Amino acid sequence: MHVPDGLMWPIIIVLGWIISIVVVGYSVRRASSPVISEKVPLMSLLAAGIFVAQMLNFPVGGGTSGHLVGAALATLILGFTPAVLVMTVILVVQAFLFGDGGITALGLNILNMGVIGCGVSHIVYRYTPAGLRRISMVAAPWLAVSVGALACAIQLGVSHSASGGAFGI
Repeated sequence: MHVPDGLMWPIIIVLGWIISIVVVGYSVRRASSPVISEKVPLMSLLAAGIFVAQMLNFPVGGGTSGHLVGAALATLILGFTPAVLVMTVILVVQAFLFGDGGITALGLNILNMGVIGCGVSHIVYRYTPAGLRRISMVAAPWLAVSVGALACAIQLGVSHSASGGAFGI
């Protein structure tokens, strides 16, 4: 689901960066609060564990592969804003050190897997009735990945249509 460089219409890339910067900036501001700053050791540990889990790829078809996305786990344990920071760090390391996704498309990858993944998970966990919490632990990761993939598909379609076929699929 990592968006590579050169695939998306530049306007879509810029919009992805703008949204990601706003949400990550908000998360950084919230991280300075004493409640969240106490979670930094746990955030670091989770980032390392999720990073390793996300490195395990499995074939999906058509020459593509998929991997686990830890946004739901991070959101369940930490809450929305610290989870966004954890996912952002993971995606930056994956992009710069392992070439997963592109550097110019990093804003879209943070949006699709970090912001949307954590946001969807947060909504599912927060609004699931107490008696259905176990179901939310299955539904949140599935919905987080599905909605993030749907957002990526919409971005690809808009890129293709708006650019007259020069970008996207």
